[in-house]
Amino acid sequence: MSEASVRRYAGLFGMIASAFIVVQVPLYFLYPGAPPDWDILTRSLIGIVGCVFYILFFTGLRQLIHQVDLASDWIAGVIQAAGLLWVAMVFVPQSMEAGAAISVDHDIDTTKEGPFAAAQYLMQGLISRLLMALFLIALGIVVTRLRLLPKWVGWSAFVLAAINLAFVPAIYSNDDPSNFYAVQGWGTTASMGALWSLWLLAVSISTFRSARRVVTPTSRATVNA
Repeated sequence: MSEASVRRYAGLFGMIASAFIVVQVPLYFLYPGAPPDWDILTRSLIGIVGCVFYILFFTGLRQLIHQVDLASDWIAGVIQAAGLLWVAMVFVPQSMEAGAAISVDHDIDTTKEGPFAAAQYLMQGLISRLLMALFLIALGIVVTRLRLLPKWVGWSAFVLAAINLAFVPAIYSNDDPSNFYAVQGWGTTASMGALWSLWLLAVSISTFRSARRVVTPTSRATVNA
């Protein structure tokens, strides 16, 4: 597959995945109390389907880096691994929330109630923040060094990585999801998820658009224009 095709497909899958997650986030805020089962099941389904497309996107990024510079294959593997592990961290809590909604005979807030609520805290909070930061730092290094995407992708990746790391100490906070900086707070989880998805949407659009240009070793810098 040509580099242009890899850019096109990776960008397309990234746009689809990000769109799913952007649509999912507001469903967490529709109800002030315990949401009905349809809301929990719908947002879980949307999130899971979106993450399936993220698998294709992260794999496409690794292939793109591999084609641009074989010497960067190791860090390309780090980017793919961090992305795929983040997907796993989404799959498990989404499954727990949907399972709780199905098994309990009354409406519950699955972010803080149910048999698996506490088990989600670190997966949706600390672990996800660290995996995102790892992905962002590695991608920022590659983009800055190889110029395979515009400059803004590189520096914004570092900024977003710093924001993710700023939420790591939230592990010492409380477990109230209405608290912005709690271990399971709406800032630590939903807000960061929305910011991450919007950023990836912009990166995916940039990746897709870059396929229109003929990228060669001598013209690689034109991608930065």
